[in-house]
Amino acid sequence: MATADFLLHPVRMRIMQTLLGAGELTTAQLRERLPDVSAATMYRQVAALTQAEVLEVVRERPVRGTIERSYRVRQEEALVDENARTTMTKDEHRRAFRVFTGALMSDFDRYVSRDDAEPASEGVLYRQGAVALTDEEFADLVEELEAVVARRTATSPGDGRTRHIISFVVVPDKTGDS
Repeated sequence: MATADFLLHPVRMRIMQTLLGAGELTTAQLRERLPDVSAATMYRQVAALTQAEVLEVVRERPVRGTIERSYRVRQEEALVDENARTTMTKDEHRRAFRVFTGALMSDFDRYVSRDDAEPASEGVLYRQGAVALTDEEFADLVEELEAVVARRTATSPGDGRTRHIISFVVVPDKTGDS
């Protein structure tokens, strides 16, 4: 399992997000979708993700004297698992959360910067809610949420489908404890 520091690297995170729900993409296709990432950086980070087994090569074909590879995310390896989270220090959690929220803000900014963006009609949603749960109820909720998203990750854009990025943040509100 890759570490939080490895997975939450800003460019690697964007590569994984781009591949999620996209099926398989070549490095050239990734560069088209992430034009602000230099070719050298893209190749280096794709290689690192592949070596860490977060990405897998699903197809290879010869193209003009080189081999073009198609990659996809190995969902089970693209997570900071519970064991890794429990060994992280508070500062490591703080740093990981900053990278996560920075990537989230960048995704949103890229979206709303597009001339054709229509947040109200395209289902943009940001919401907070509070629930009071036992540890067991909370574990069940997290499992349910992860299962709902996992069931939908097998679909691809097209046939009337639009790709949506879904992010979760769960933070205990200790100020509300009695």
